[in-house]
Amino acid sequence: MPELPEVEALAHHLREHAVGRAVTRIDVVSLSVLKTATPAYTDLRGREVTGARRHGKHLDVECGDLHLIVHLARAGWLRWSDDLPAAPPRPGGKNPLALRMHLSADDTGGESNAAPRHAGFDLTEAGTKKGLAVWIVADPGQVPSIAALGPDAPALDRDRLEALLTGETRRIKTVLTDQKTIAGIGNAYSDEILHTARLSPYATPARLTADDLDALFDALHGVLAAAVDRSVGQDAARLKGEKRSGLRVHGRTGMPCPVCGDTVREVSFADKAFQYCATCQTGGKPLADRRLSRLVK
Repeated sequence: MPELPEVEALAHHLREHAVGRAVTRIDVVSLSVLKTATPAYTDLRGREVTGARRHGKHLDVECGDLHLIVHLARAGWLRWSDDLPAAPPRPGGKNPLALRMHLSADDTGGESNAAPRHAGFDLTEAGTKKGLAVWIVADPGQVPSIAALGPDAPALDRDRLEALLTGETRRIKTVLTDQKTIAGIGNAYSDEILHTARLSPYATPARLTADDLDALFDALHGVLAAAVDRSVGQDAARLKGEKRSGLRVHGRTGMPCPVCGDTVREVSFADKAFQYCATCQTGGKPLADRRLSRLVK
């Protein structure tokens, strides 16, 4: 799932490549991705892209006084092209394309008789579980999931983080990934933050010591800042690979921990999993994997 660093990088890419261009056409291949009917997506035609920013894990493409808001969910992605096909895409089948936004091009490649090119981007989604969502709104706060967001992770200071965790009895892994508590962190970067802070994913936030909170605060900002630095400026097509290359425990089950050399372990649930290092985070004690335990029985 794209998280804060990747969405920030996509917003930066659009600021560099889309701002100043006019929306010339929008092809909606999957009507189910549209979560609003008014304003209509056709109302964006002719408007200039004036900005791009991030709200938690939501991408906001600003078109004057209207906003195209995108949540990429677990398997969605944005693919930029300097030369989109002119023919409308065909709906149906196994096509991962959900929506295509055509933008005016800067030029025609320097040839006076060349056909006009259309830059723009595709919103795609792999797999069968569809969660990609698009809203057209006058105010980002009209999107319910944006209105419910907690403070943005990079904006948290040490005191605000402590206040959020005071009295919190849920597992720290759950708290970090709850967008209503802290916006922008998902499964991957919460694994990385907890590994860097040397905290168990099952730790109870209300019981963390002052030293634990200091380590968590430093890890949260350090991990996210480093990921943003790696991601911003990368071509959109290379962002996924860049994310994977920077991870130390997430998605590395069975591989050696780069800090201590212990084997990275996994706890699996019905539709997701997280990774951790027992030596670095749980005093050498493996966490119970309930799905594996049921299989053994």
